[in-house]
Amino acid sequence: MNQPALGLTLTAGVTGAAALIWGRSALLPAGAFGLLATGIQLAAVRVLRPALDAPIRTLAQRWAVGMGLRLLGVVILAVVMALAPQEMEPLPAAVGYLGVVIPLLFMETRFLK
Repeated sequence: MNQPALGLTLTAGVTGAAALIWGRSALLPAGAFGLLATGIQLAAVRVLRPALDAPIRTLAQRWAVGMGLRLLGVVILAVVMALAPQEMEPLPAAVGYLGVVIPLLFMETRFLK
């Protein structure tokens, strides 16, 4: 399975689980942040891939950019939770983001080959 397909599958699974646990109101936050996590992971791999054969300094810099992108996702999550907690329930949003970004992060080495 390729990375976008896995990200979408994880998003669907996490969103469905969130809806079962918290009800229909969890669909939007879990789905939106699952898609955000998928997009961030795709961007991080796109940044890192060209540096795989580069010197370690370049590889480390690009790896750090990818981790910064993932951290930006956490910041976006926190800002949305603070500004619109009724529209984007915090727990389903966090589960949506982390439930997708963490498995994709662990699978990253497969997608870099």
